[in-house]
Amino acid sequence: MKITFLGTGTSTGVPEIGCKCKVCSSTDKKDRRLRASVLVDTNDQRILIDCGPDFREQMLNQKFSKLNGVLLTHEHYDHTGGIDDLRPFCKLGDVDIYGNSHTNQMLRERIPYCFAEHKYPGVPNIILHDIDGSRTFYINDTEILPINIMHYKLSIYGYRIGKTAYLTDVKYIPENEYEKLKDLDTLIISSLRIEEHISHQTLSEALTNIERIAPKRAYLTHMSHQIGLHAEVEKILPENVFLAYDGLEIETN
Repeated sequence: MKITFLGTGTSTGVPEIGCKCKVCSSTDKKDRRLRASVLVDTNDQRILIDCGPDFREQMLNQKFSKLNGVLLTHEHYDHTGGIDDLRPFCKLGDVDIYGNSHTNQMLRERIPYCFAEHKYPGVPNIILHDIDGSRTFYINDTEILPINIMHYKLSIYGYRIGKTAYLTDVKYIPENEYEKLKDLDTLIISSLRIEEHISHQTLSEALTNIERIAPKRAYLTHMSHQIGLHAEVEKILPENVFLAYDGLEIETN
């Protein structure tokens, strides 16, 4: 299974508009972060996790092929704002979108033209599927297990595919969900910044969760400019923990 990091930034992206800090001014490409999303290629499936407002830009350099499914973690705009840009992929067939019932209802309200009885030409043909956070489901032959996590007071989903888990916008993980995260080869988990935040975990909180979950390796994502320079932060991380960056490709199970 191959994972491509399409974006590793938080809701404002990096550089943040109007900011002249050392991260936003950096010439290191690894310090430029579009909104968080990954593309998962299994043996016979291509699955997108989150579809933010940078989706069009993110996909211009990717192979154009059918998307077998889109997994949504939650309804916030930086994770769903690119759904209209799924239009080209609908030329290859309807695009199935999976999320909890609340997320899907928010989509129906925000982009009602996608669900009208009589659509005008060019509207993306998307099909929403409500998924239950307590059980696995399948996209063709690929088994997917939702992970219930908390983004402040909002219950959202992470996802486990094989021995890889993707958890973004984490503030905390409910105790009974850790069982779903055993025996991971790869954990991708959000780490917003160094200082405390009301709805996102900090770098130290992310490292604490990584230590408890004990994957073979972990990648940090959904980072703001306040996380620091990529090259500097990498030096202080445990040897099996890495800062992800836009365009990074990894092979995993």
